[in-house]
Amino acid sequence: MRSMRVAILGAGPAGLYLAYLLKRRHAETDVRVFEQNPPDATFGFGVVFSDRALAFLNEDDPETHAAIAPHLQSWDDITIVHRGERIRIDGIGFAAIGRLQLLRLLQQRARSVGVEPIYQRPVRRLEELGAADLVVGADGVNSLVRGTFAEAFGSTITHRQNAFAWFGTTQLFDTLTQTFCATSFGHLNAHHYRYAPEMSTFVVEMDQATYERGGFERMTEDQARRVCEEVFAETLAGRPLISNRSVWRRFPDVSVTRWHHGRHVLVGDALRTAHFSIGSGTRLALEDAIALDKALARHAGDLAAALAAYEAARRPIVEKLTAAAHASGDWYERFAEHMRLRPIDFAMSYVMRSGRIPIERLRRASPRFLARYERERGSGARE
Repeated sequence: MRSMRVAILGAGPAGLYLAYLLKRRHAETDVRVFEQNPPDATFGFGVVFSDRALAFLNEDDPETHAAIAPHLQSWDDITIVHRGERIRIDGIGFAAIGRLQLLRLLQQRARSVGVEPIYQRPVRRLEELGAADLVVGADGVNSLVRGTFAEAFGSTITHRQNAFAWFGTTQLFDTLTQTFCATSFGHLNAHHYRYAPEMSTFVVEMDQATYERGGFERMTEDQARRVCEEVFAETLAGRPLISNRSVWRRFPDVSVTRWHHGRHVLVGDALRTAHFSIGSGTRLALEDAIALDKALARHAGDLAAALAAYEAARRPIVEKLTAAAHASGDWYERFAEHMRLRPIDFAMSYVMRSGRIPIERLRRASPRFLARYERERGSGARE
């Protein structure tokens, strides 16, 4: 029986990790990875995982987990800063790693099994990929694979209204922190966390009204960076923000009704996006790769059955997470309204935004925060 020929479009986390898994399982599999950018190109700075998000990786692939773990920055709490008051929410841990560092580690994993991605190779038509039994769209939000068969996949893409820009800084933070600011021209929020011993991610977000009143659409990237430095000068302790394609974006909500079409299948952000406020995008990409690899192994020789099994196994899990991500994204679209709340109520609104945490679960996970909340609510303190 001839070996399977797999063409993967995109060398992000999903594409690289899938290539590694497929080749590791069957050395005779012909795996080719095509990427339009150079190997060290990436926008943004760090990526974040929830505290249990990498447990699946340790269970399925302890070697890759062991390669990633030493580079993670971890913490156990979240901090909300509102009206200058800091509220710590215990028991909601996260870990972060530099985006480029993660890509380099996954590149090494792929090369360890003999897969050398083809970089700086733009693909404009799927026919350019050559003969393949399976074509995997791991090519992100603007997926060529999904776009080519948009009707068959039932593809939709909409954009949220808030504008955000992804900066870095050498200012370090003890926890993942959300700092909310009211200014003369509107309301801004910064999502910030360290992802390396000497660096942090600093994502600045604002609603559409603030974006327009602040004149950000007329600013250069450097001008916008300086305004953000001024707004968050206290948070940054006077340190500068660092740009890396730090242009203003609107978060894209990508969804499909079908995950595969013929010999084509989607993974990662090509399949669906999850709002960055819940830190699940990279996790979902890696889990997609694991599930697709397992389905192909379980249904060797029957591609249609394998792709159907992949979708059946993953869809319930993904839909639960994306529902939470949508709810979280909806909360952020209205964060300026929520800022009318006093700090402790604002923090509770933040914690409950995804609709996934019953109060008794919160009592177990975050006893110190909930005790403070009940104490302050019981005190009758006014806004």
